Amino acid sequence: MKSEHIDRPAILAELNAAFYRYEQALIGNDIEVLDELFWHDARTVRYGAGENLYGIEAIRDFRLHRPSQGLARTLENTTITTFGEDMGVTSTEFRREGSDQIGRQMQTWVRLPCGWRIVAAHVSLMAG
Repeated sequence: MKSEHIDRPAILAELNAAFYRYEQALIGNDIEVLDELFWHDARTVRYGAGENLYGIEAIRDFRLHRPSQGLARTLENTTITTFGEDMGVTSTEFRREGSDQIGRQMQTWVRLPCGWRIVAAHVSLMAG
């Protein structure tokens, strides 16, 4: 891919907006927006800190049953990169108050006819 197709300003701005909309929904436990921003397909994968979720139904079930307290976090080292007009990857580290662990989150986003959607995600924790 030619470098002029990577991080085109307008596309990068769109994915930044989608990523931070997801972040606000995550810390606010806005399940409707979280569901909206994942691809509604059985091929969507989310590897969590303690669970492997295959398909949108498993992801929805997880969201409905996880604790809704203690979701606030501080992001660090966030990197957002777009490739062409319809694909991007987001990576960030996060910390939660009262925890020594460092969280890591990566998402693959694709622009579909319905907008930017997460098609694959991975969350992990490591000792700080």
